[in-house]
Amino acid sequence: MTINLYIDKKKYKIKKKNNNLLQICLSLGFNIPYFCWHPAMGSVGSCRQCAIKKYKNYEDKNGQIVMACMTSLTDNTFITINDKESKNFRKFIIELLMTNHPHDCPICEEGGNCHLQDMTVITKHKSRRYNFKKRTYYNQYLGPFISHEMNRCITCYRCVRYYKEYAQGNDFGVFGISNNIYFGRTKEGMLKNEFSGNLIEICPTGVFTDKINSNNYARKWDTQFSPSICQQCSVGCNISIGERYGKLIKVDNRYNNEINNYFLCDKGRFGHGYVNNDKRPKYIFIKKKNKLTKIEKSKALNIIKNMMIKYNKIMGIGSTRASVESNFALKTLVGKKNFSTGMTEKEEKTNKLILKILCNSNINIPSLKNIEKYDVICIFGEDITQTSPCIALAVRQAIKNTMNNLSKKINVEEWHNIARSNIKQNKTNDLFITCINKTKLDDISKWSYYGSTEDQTRLIFAIANKLNKNSPPVINLDIKLIKQSSYIANKLIYAKKPLIISGNQLRSIKMIQAVSNLIKALKIMNSNTGAILLPSDVNSMGVSLIGGIPLNKILKKIKNNNKIILIILENDLYYRLSKKNINNIFKKKDNIILIDHQFTKFTKHAKIILPATTFAESTGTVINYEGRNQRFFKLFEPKFYDSNNIMKESWKWIKKLKNISNKKNNLKTDDIINECYKKTIQLKYIKNAAPSSLFKIHGQKLARAPQRYSGRTALQTNLNIHEKSQPKDKDTMFNFSMEGYYKLNIKNLQTPFIWSPGWNSNQALYKIIKKPLKNKKKPKNYLYFLKTKNINWFNKIPERDTKIKNKLKIYPYYKIWGSEELTKYFTKINKYINKTYIIFNIYDANKLKLNNGDLVELNYHDIYSNLIVKLSTYIKKGYIGLPLGKAALPLSLNHKRININDLRKI
Repeated sequence: MTINLYIDKKKYKIKKKNNNLLQICLSLGFNIPYFCWHPAMGSVGSCRQCAIKKYKNYEDKNGQIVMACMTSLTDNTFITINDKESKNFRKFIIELLMTNHPHDCPICEEGGNCHLQDMTVITKHKSRRYNFKKRTYYNQYLGPFISHEMNRCITCYRCVRYYKEYAQGNDFGVFGISNNIYFGRTKEGMLKNEFSGNLIEICPTGVFTDKINSNNYARKWDTQFSPSICQQCSVGCNISIGERYGKLIKVDNRYNNEINNYFLCDKGRFGHGYVNNDKRPKYIFIKKKNKLTKIEKSKALNIIKNMMIKYNKIMGIGSTRASVESNFALKTLVGKKNFSTGMTEKEEKTNKLILKILCNSNINIPSLKNIEKYDVICIFGEDITQTSPCIALAVRQAIKNTMNNLSKKINVEEWHNIARSNIKQNKTNDLFITCINKTKLDDISKWSYYGSTEDQTRLIFAIANKLNKNSPPVINLDIKLIKQSSYIANKLIYAKKPLIISGNQLRSIKMIQAVSNLIKALKIMNSNTGAILLPSDVNSMGVSLIGGIPLNKILKKIKNNNKIILIILENDLYYRLSKKNINNIFKKKDNIILIDHQFTKFTKHAKIILPATTFAESTGTVINYEGRNQRFFKLFEPKFYDSNNIMKESWKWIKKLKNISNKKNNLKTDDIINECYKKTIQLKYIKNAAPSSLFKIHGQKLARAPQRYSGRTALQTNLNIHEKSQPKDKDTMFNFSMEGYYKLNIKNLQTPFIWSPGWNSNQALYKIIKKPLKNKKKPKNYLYFLKTKNINWFNKIPERDTKIKNKLKIYPYYKIWGSEELTKYFTKINKYINKTYIIFNIYDANKLKLNNGDLVELNYHDIYSNLIVKLSTYIKKGYIGLPLGKAALPLSLNHKRININDLRKI
């Protein structure tokens, strides 16, 4: 259905998409100022800034002023934007908003990227008539990530609407009355919500700014950008990263309609500080007399060449945090039987099972955006707020979103936030959770169950059996769990769109098998069933698709063989395996080549260290939990800022090792990508992730920097008065320059930065999303549907876990910071995230005479760690929670039993 809209006497044909007039006019290119409206949070009409004049019909000469964000589109709507009355109204409103706003643009970090600046210019407000004192406030300390400058506030209420209503945080609010409004916490302290960093982008002024990047600050117009992918979990959120002087200085959300839309988690926004780690390896190092010393590239390559002649075999250990290209290159070099995925046996098996289920069950794998459309959600064994935060945020929206069907019946549009809230009242969709201990999502859960891995698995099998008798029955199930399994099964039966979420957190094959039965049973009943099975790292799915042997097996092969060269790719083995195990294997090995971008604990065992680039200095591909391949692009060339540094992308080092004698350096990313899809059928869609390096528009590559980028000729004049020529990027479709094509286009997902004439802030994005004039084709998913066979029922149900006297069973608990490999190398925030706890059931703590806050020493085999006691009423007797991956506690401790004597109160 096409609707006629008349704007300033010009006719536009609009395909009805339930947008308000503000959003439609913005997408048509009109400049209407606004503050309180946001596409993810809808309209409330509080700022009164988006005034336009609406007319009854063509003959109406007077019209009436309405707020564009609160006005629906109907057929033959007549409006004017540029009439004198509307323009004056908008100008006076912004003048009122500015009465207390300080004129501190030159020193404000938001300057040049400020929505308030843009709107003030658009309304042509230029002179101040308010002659009284401005109100002033004390600012709060909000933690290490966000600066607070309350005096800049224009009371648009965006921040509190986002934090309390959308992200559902409870430690931030609005206080005061009338003209004395304060946005902050009841008392100073770090914001506890995992999505607090979005306040920086939500705020249209400079009230909330990025504290992390203040140390390497540059204006937006002086920053070089590149489209990239967050490396912190398996979701693969799209980000835009910025650079100046060879430092990563900015991480912004990059809109992707299928994935992260408008928001990032704090780990994705602030967790990439390891890129700027001053102690990174930037040169080749060799171990001599147990000390690492620099060595020239030619000498190092000669040593490696002689090693290859001397030893008869090369083996390789890959990495779930390295790109598809790097893992593929290593497997190609060493051969299929000599390549390890870099995962422990449990992790490897669970990831393979996840891949098998997703490929063979013909199940819907929802993207982040689509999660919000499900009405009954079950989460099994996964604390997604800590492991995959943006999925947790999407689940929160799904549980709130009871209006999907109701709004169609009563004709309330999606953007009408207040009306929708009034209609649904406190109604929510259903969420069920099973986990080891309390999770952050318990506050919206209909029912949460805390139990051992085995007990959770038995409950899942029981639910599957209620849905389909082909799934085996569970013998001797607790009576309460029998009732609860029937209740959950009944909810799933009557759900319009049920969703099952589980993953690799507990490394439990049995649990994944139980989830598989449940998915199959649901799929038979309801074709709208969705499933998300989360691998652990950013490229776990990619490495599983490439294939290889587990870490444990390859280490057995090399343990007693000193005639094998081992190449380890971006993998700290101490993170996964015990210190004793690694030391026994590598104590006398002198044939280890390590390729990494950090000095890890494992570095001491390497004979030669080849310095790799991080994702910010690389171009590569990662595959997320959906099987969607996504390309990240190099932000800058490290050699441009330091001609002595010889960091390379990992796959380029591997290709160099394959042909050391070849002195030419003509390898391109396109070459390795072509090799991937030709030699590995599972990677046949990898080329579709992004255009090749030959892609141009009107004969031009795309610009990485804004057109007003300044000071390029002066960047390194302190070192050399002669200007360096800009590096040529042969690997991508971008230029390391402001020279090149740039036009904001949502169809091009690889947009380095957001800008539109007159709109310098990132809110220029809203001028192009959801264009009403034509149907946009859905972007391709690039999912790896390898087969469509039905997966068999799993029949082996685990027995109940029995408690053993004087033994405690270890379960992992994860934290958003520090539980994966890389955030611990971000030294500036370590003091805020280094507290590590051991979680006890109160009964076990009393038995050991431990109180909350006590310090205990864990001494298990070769593992020593000091941990703070934390008591829980949720974790079961006989179990303890440990922060595996942190505090020298390897992932291999998962499900191990320790003696109570292994713990000592300090």
